[in-house]
Amino acid sequence: MIVMKVGGDPFRCALVLVGCWLMACSWMPRATAESTSTSFRAEVAPILIENCVPCHCARKAEGNYRIDTFAEMLKTGDSGITPLTNSGDSKGGVVEFVRRMKTSDESERMPLDGQPLSEVQIQTIENWIAGGAKYDGKDQDVLLRNILPPRQYPTPPTIYPSTVLVTAVAFSPLGDAIFTGGYHEILVWSIEGQLQRRIQNIGQQVFAIDFHPDNQLMAVASGQPGLEGEVRLVDSLSGAVNATLVRSDDVVLDVAFSGNGKQLAVACADKSIRLIDLASSEEIRVILSHADWVTSVAWNHDDSRLVSGSRDKSAKIFDIQSGQLLGSYQGHNAAVRGVAFLPSGSEAVSSGADGKLHRWNIETTKKIAEVGFGGEGFKITQAGSSLFIPTNKQLVYQIDPAKNSIVATLTGHSDWVLSTDTHPDGMVAVSGAYNGEIKVWKIESQEPMYSWLAKP
Repeated sequence: MIVMKVGGDPFRCALVLVGCWLMACSWMPRATAESTSTSFRAEVAPILIENCVPCHCARKAEGNYRIDTFAEMLKTGDSGITPLTNSGDSKGGVVEFVRRMKTSDESERMPLDGQPLSEVQIQTIENWIAGGAKYDGKDQDVLLRNILPPRQYPTPPTIYPSTVLVTAVAFSPLGDAIFTGGYHEILVWSIEGQLQRRIQNIGQQVFAIDFHPDNQLMAVASGQPGLEGEVRLVDSLSGAVNATLVRSDDVVLDVAFSGNGKQLAVACADKSIRLIDLASSEEIRVILSHADWVTSVAWNHDDSRLVSGSRDKSAKIFDIQSGQLLGSYQGHNAAVRGVAFLPSGSEAVSSGADGKLHRWNIETTKKIAEVGFGGEGFKITQAGSSLFIPTNKQLVYQIDPAKNSIVATLTGHSDWVLSTDTHPDGMVAVSGAYNGEIKVWKIESQEPMYSWLAKP
């Protein structure tokens, strides 16, 4: 499969990796007929998530029956038949849950209109039921995807057959290295472009990297478009994965630590914003105010408010304590890709598919000014009083919102620029492009210092 920039949404195209890299990786452990302690979390839940949940979840619930949580699995649907019991008892010899998977009657067999479960998968479920259908998670009301043990991702190729889209780029807190997304890994480069090390066991494509105020931990947003997404908390020095903080049915597009380092805001393509308490690694709140992908999130100076951007053409302001929606800016009339609060605390900015930076009042959500730059802008990087916006015009714009003007243009990329970051000293910027090109710039002179391809 060839990745092409086609259709009406260039950002969707930029989410797709080169198809020849797709690996058939499965999280389904094999079970044998001799199993006596089959784990629901590790062995049964993955089978249900892949084969059953899409048609039996909160938003669909075919036959008025859900399988997206263990608590829902125990309830009857329209048939009135109890599908399974914790004791594993079965009248007539076969538990209804299993009978519907094994029957030769295609009008009854589950998954309906899908491939039958394999003998190994059915045997795994039967072993679990025979062992007492025990639930080995903490809370029966938690979504199945959130009880899975952390996945072990495939080892990336030693030598890449092609470059990867650089949808995430970040300077290290000390400014001595550059972190970019790779294929199931993060690539760590010197400022000059030498590959220093590789942090593996990461989701397929990395969409955002943010460093904790302690300068060592980093949150990595990743996923496989249309299938899965997650946020992992990673030690940037050792490369160890400390925790999986969020799991989603689609990719995670942005992450942002609060200034005090106590919370993490997460923007998901499943239309949700997640707030995570870092002390407990628990989800504090899920905000469902957007009608489409949430593409970006940013905190204000005192961590009391959050601004978000979405493909639903809006930017929204939320109160962190209550999760209440405080206002919605609707001035773009196109997908919003980047958001930020200005240092004044009373204004926010947003950019996106309309090729403009919008500056607006957060209390009234009224537009104050706009700066046109053409093309489509992606996530905003804030550096002091300046904003940096990568665009599909192959350019990075530096904008002074106080002057409502473009003050510098970084020119030299040959493809869409998808990501940017600035050095802690504010003198240097880095950008990553669709074709895998990474460039380091002197901001004052607007000249490229180093350039290389994201291809180990």
